[in-house]
Amino acid sequence: MKSDLAKVLHTVAGRPMLHWVLDAVAATDCDEIIVVVGHQAEAVRAILPDGVGSALQTEQLGTGHAALVGLGALDAGVEDEIIVIPGDMPLVRGETLNALVAAHRAAGAAATILSVELEDPQAYGRVIRRDGTVEAVIEVKDATAEQLAVKEVNTSAYVFSGEWFAGALARLSTENAQGEYYLTDVVGILVGDGHLVEAHKADQEEGFGINSIDQIAEVELLMRHRRTR
Repeated sequence: MKSDLAKVLHTVAGRPMLHWVLDAVAATDCDEIIVVVGHQAEAVRAILPDGVGSALQTEQLGTGHAALVGLGALDAGVEDEIIVIPGDMPLVRGETLNALVAAHRAAGAAATILSVELEDPQAYGRVIRRDGTVEAVIEVKDATAEQLAVKEVNTSAYVFSGEWFAGALARLSTENAQGEYYLTDVVGILVGDGHLVEAHKADQEEGFGINSIDQIAEVELLMRHRRTR
């Protein structure tokens, strides 16, 4: 963001961008919400709505590590479903997350990815399928030229079945181009164990992750257009 302010604290249409995401998550009628905090943790905690908890990630070791920290703060069991979503997707809708959960349940999947189709996927991880079934999510720095040609991408929002999630997180490694624990590697682990992983496609604007100040203006324009539809 080229800013001293934590990304999720930046204002989008008059509110911290994190609030838009939390509204969407709350619309799923979930039992518990935990926000994983790190940079400017206290400032982020200060804007959390009543009833939303937090978990501190003391080291920035990747998305997989952040998910592990968050899961550790949840009172989740094997029968539960866990939604994981980044705090920088203010255009995601509650009804889309509900549809994601419904698709996950209908398929009996161990994990279901919220994906979108993009003409120019840029830095988004690619959803790799074999015979229509999700096989892996490959980050750009680890992708082959053939994989980079894939237009279905991961939004970094998922639903996981509690029965399998913690065990898969515990098996993550840092053997990749960025030396981090990738949450996306959970997909390959689950598939390798013979579990079903699905992807549920959303409108492309809902997967818009903000990474610059200029993109805030783009999102605000999309919000205005949404209100007039």
